[in-house]
Amino acid sequence: MNYFRNDARSILSATKENDEAGRSRKRHKRILVTGGAGFLGSHLCELLLGAGHQVVCLDNFSTGLRRNIARLKRFDTFRVIAHDIVEPLDLEADEIYNLACPASPPHYQADPIQTTKTCVIGSLNLLELAARRGARILQASTSEVYGDPQVHPQVEAYWGNVNSFGPRSCYDEGKRCAETLFFDFHKARGVEIKIVRIFNTYGPRMRPDDGRVVSNFIVQALKGEDITVYGDGSQTRSFCFVDDLIDGLVRLMVSPASLTGPVNLGNPGEFTIAELAEQVIQLTGSRSRIVRQPLPVDDPRQRRPDISLAGRELGWRPTVDLSAGLAQTIRYFDGLLSLPRRNVLEPV
Repeated sequence: MNYFRNDARSILSATKENDEAGRSRKRHKRILVTGGAGFLGSHLCELLLGAGHQVVCLDNFSTGLRRNIARLKRFDTFRVIAHDIVEPLDLEADEIYNLACPASPPHYQADPIQTTKTCVIGSLNLLELAARRGARILQASTSEVYGDPQVHPQVEAYWGNVNSFGPRSCYDEGKRCAETLFFDFHKARGVEIKIVRIFNTYGPRMRPDDGRVVSNFIVQALKGEDITVYGDGSQTRSFCFVDDLIDGLVRLMVSPASLTGPVNLGNPGEFTIAELAEQVIQLTGSRSRIVRQPLPVDDPRQRRPDISLAGRELGWRPTVDLSAGLAQTIRYFDGLLSLPRRNVLEPV
């Protein structure tokens, strides 16, 4: 099954609706996507290329996969650079999307110092680049900045409830610091910034060893293994399909300069982890059993975005419901797991 989009209707629609300055801006831009070989980054690169832009995909391939971008090489406007944003860089760019950083707890906790450096030093390097080149820059922040929230649903004005020295802190606090740097560069050096806080997103091109709940459940179900639910399964999450999320990123990037964010992007539909497990079992036809393990430290009890700002300012709302999105994701993983074991996490 082809999991690459065939057109760029979404991005063109977003540009028409939101970019009031679009007539004076370049129709086709030079766009840098860091973390471009990752789950979200590869979908974003694809959409931008389909709209006719020149795209540089920059990735250190610590979690990004070359297979995610293999078919994008058919575009002569696509370039791939292996680079870690912790190291300085200098490229021509009109826009920069910073998606570089492992987003799943097992991956960002594997090297917490590197995770913090990616969030902080990496953001600093990209902001310096944006300042030099006069580029607009978007930071992919996260709902993790809200920590284990005491306000529900989470609104952008909420300061959060974050443990500064727990196992998730390298990511949570790294992203919070990155937001601070973005606003400081905006105020002190006039850099045009956009900050998006991304809530749980899922879909094709997630890694099978991603470690987040949707990929875990689907892979376990397809293999007929026990499905691991941490805690009693009553904790809630809101799951946004990747196509909806990417549409929101582009809408924010092309919005008026005055809209800096932060802006929540996510699906406000709220499900318990137990409900998600049951849906996955039903959709896969699996005979997997649900087993329970202790809840990890600092695991949030509730997570649901208030997307009023995105709706009002971007005309954005998610359109793919959970069952439809899960069905697409299951088909992707089913195909991936049928490959020889050595090829699952290697380039095609």
